[in-house]
Amino acid sequence: MIKKRTLGLGTALALTLTVAAQAPAWAQDPAAGETVFRQCMACHTLQEGQNRVGPSLHGVFGRTSGAVEGFNYSDAMKNAGIVWDAETISAYLANPRDYIPGNRMTFAGIPDEQRRVDLIAYLEQATQ
Repeated sequence: MIKKRTLGLGTALALTLTVAAQAPAWAQDPAAGETVFRQCMACHTLQEGQNRVGPSLHGVFGRTSGAVEGFNYSDAMKNAGIVWDAETISAYLANPRDYIPGNRMTFAGIPDEQRRVDLIAYLEQATQ
């Protein structure tokens, strides 16, 4: 006969707190992301319809790569067919040249995952 064991509320709570205390480094901090965004501001704006060296990031989530009207994208970006979400933006920002070879973004990337997560959390709020 197999005995079923259940966790008491205290044990379950302790396990939950232990897991929470060991939260991954990718807990989101939009305020830190705003600081990271300062390095993006030389080329990008959050204002709709306002492009700089790079396209406006207003409404970037859910948008297809190469789709901001009035911005002169590289063929690589126009033909990439990527829909921007947290995952694709993170992969792109980790190493833009490798993620979309032939794109014109000269930025080397943000290799630190925590900084990317924070930036994306900020962009999710600021680009609506």
